[in-house]
Amino acid sequence: MSKLIQRATLGQAITCQGVGLHSGDVTTVKLLPSQSGIVFVRVDLPESPEVPADIAIVQQTMLSTELVTDRAKVRTVEHLLAALWGQGITDARIEIDGGELPLLDGSALEWVKAIERAGIQSLDEPQDEPKDRPVLSEPIWIREADMFVAALPSPDLRFSYGIDFDLPAIGNQWHSWSPEVEPFAQAIAPARTFGLEHQIAQLRAAGLIKGGSLDNALVCGADGWINPPLRFPNEPVRHKLLDLIGDLSLVGELPIAHYLAYKASHRLHTQLATQLAT
Repeated sequence: MSKLIQRATLGQAITCQGVGLHSGDVTTVKLLPSQSGIVFVRVDLPESPEVPADIAIVQQTMLSTELVTDRAKVRTVEHLLAALWGQGITDARIEIDGGELPLLDGSALEWVKAIERAGIQSLDEPQDEPKDRPVLSEPIWIREADMFVAALPSPDLRFSYGIDFDLPAIGNQWHSWSPEVEPFAQAIAPARTFGLEHQIAQLRAAGLIKGGSLDNALVCGADGWINPPLRFPNEPVRHKLLDLIGDLSLVGELPIAHYLAYKASHRLHTQLATQLAT
């Protein structure tokens, strides 16, 4: 990830389709070139209202991140946003015919592949003066019990995440990733979302994860993984890091810093993003 701000969009339009994790609805998403930042467009609603990818309009963060305006909402945006950020896309028009982004295979890999098929084109003109990426000058900490998120001053961009589960197959895991060292497409994008077997019935009774299945999520039980193999030995924590990147990308120009999280959630991620944006 360059220390200069470089604007880029898609080379051409591309379409993806799949089921939403929580709604269970099938939606079609069309990614198009743009020069107006990252904007979701609800083409199924009258006058196709726009929903900008902006931390200021985050509303619901229960097991996903939802953006809400007075005219429309879009849920579970974090995987696509992480893919766009990881591939250096700063501007895209995202047309969707429903209220939730499709989960696809549960990771950001299919989104990354779609972006690669569409191609990437620079929006910087030769005469443009390069602009430095902002640099965090003071640490930010947000803590809740033993959970926390933080942004620490650092000469380079880095993301570190820790999780701790009672289930032996997951246990305590940490992962630290630098985009300058390893591409997002290989290190983070393939990591799939995961769930705990003993929580599934309760979540479905609450109207959540209606579209979750063994095809789009890893499921862990007391005796181990229900649907192995894993793509990484520490795939769960890598996926949490993917979620963090997607949520923080809502800041826009993410400052150079070391972003650190432990046992965090979309709610804590977006609280950190809100502080970074102010």
